Amino acid sequence: MREGSLVDVARADTVDDVRDRELSRLIERRAESNPDPDELEPGYVESVRRHNACRREESRQSWADFHARQAASLRQTLERLIGEHERKAMNLRKGTTWPQQIR
Repeated sequence: MREGSLVDVARADTVDDVRDRELSRLIERRAESNPDPDELEPGYVESVRRHNACRREESRQSWADFHARQAASLRQTLERLIGEHERKAMNLRKGTTWPQQIR
């Protein structure tokens, strides 16, 4: 295995830091062997980093929205189940139903 081909995740601050370093290495290797005209433009690497940061933020927001919707859905389901069990318990305490009749 080549030296430097493994990413030391234990030392990395975040997965995003690892991704940014890997992107920089890829860009540097490509630029050394066969530079892409876009890579010669001033600010190209920074533009790629900004684009990736924007994508990460959009992804973070999407996941936050997903978890908020899941929490609301679970809360609604649990409240409905709690109400159903409270109703059954009340009917049993009143003696209006027998356990076999509760469904």
